[in-house]
Amino acid sequence: MARLCEGRVAIVTGAGRGIGRGYALLLAKHGAKVVVNDLGGAADGTGKDETPAQETVRLIKEMGGEAVVNGENVADFMGAKRMIDQAVDTFGTLDVLVNNAGILRDRVLANMMEEEWDAVINVHLKGTFAPSRHAAAYWRNKSKEIAGPVHARLINTSSVSGIYGNTGQTNYGAAKAGIAAFTVIAARELKRYGVTANAIAPIALTRMTVGLRELTEAEKAQRDPGNVAPPVVWLASRESDDFTGRIVESGGGLLAIAEGWHRGPVGEPNADPSKLGPTMMDLQKRARLNAGMNGKDLD
Repeated sequence: MARLCEGRVAIVTGAGRGIGRGYALLLAKHGAKVVVNDLGGAADGTGKDETPAQETVRLIKEMGGEAVVNGENVADFMGAKRMIDQAVDTFGTLDVLVNNAGILRDRVLANMMEEEWDAVINVHLKGTFAPSRHAAAYWRNKSKEIAGPVHARLINTSSVSGIYGNTGQTNYGAAKAGIAAFTVIAARELKRYGVTANAIAPIALTRMTVGLRELTEAEKAQRDPGNVAPPVVWLASRESDDFTGRIVESGGGLLAIAEGWHRGPVGEPNADPSKLGPTMMDLQKRARLNAGMNGKDLD
């Protein structure tokens, strides 16, 4: 098996368990040196424990790889900078940032509390922005120093809940849709430095998704978190220089690209709102319905 990421340095946030651990292990198997970030909180974001990150590092070292623990909170702006600095100080550079850390506080909109909204938006959206911002600054400066492309990678985590919509997750879905838009824009901005930006929408059985619906044993096997990782390792490699600005669905026996918003039917504008009804209803009739959670079935 070819080692796609030989010598590359990667940070994976939320790498103490589940999907993030799968990313870290496969990146290490393919030769990457990994900074394993995890605050070690519960699924709702409460608490702190470095044990999960330490276990991921142990597993990587057991297979002969190189890894270190990082316990910073990804939503802490300066903590995120310390995480980027740790990668550079420990391994000499940074090639790949995988933003994967996340929490859940599910509740229907009419019952959602402000703290539940703020906590999820903070971890997912700010927790993507803060590490990305400091990594982007590092790559920009490095590009100027070497007068050329840095061949670096930003890999974020969106969700089918964000790109298709899932009941009971207005906070989580809004954050994940925001990350998708963030990724598309970051890809355009960072291209000049030789940095690609993509996002993964994982399909996996983790502590955040267990119990959402009944699964057969075959479906559980398909949704093993490790099955999400192969496209991430490819995206982290030099082979993906020309792949950017995409949202990739991975896991559960699926590999696909989710296509973003496009302008649909067009109608004639009218300054008089009282005359807009027929036009608006015609536009709705001609417009494609929103996708369901599987990306195909219409609501």
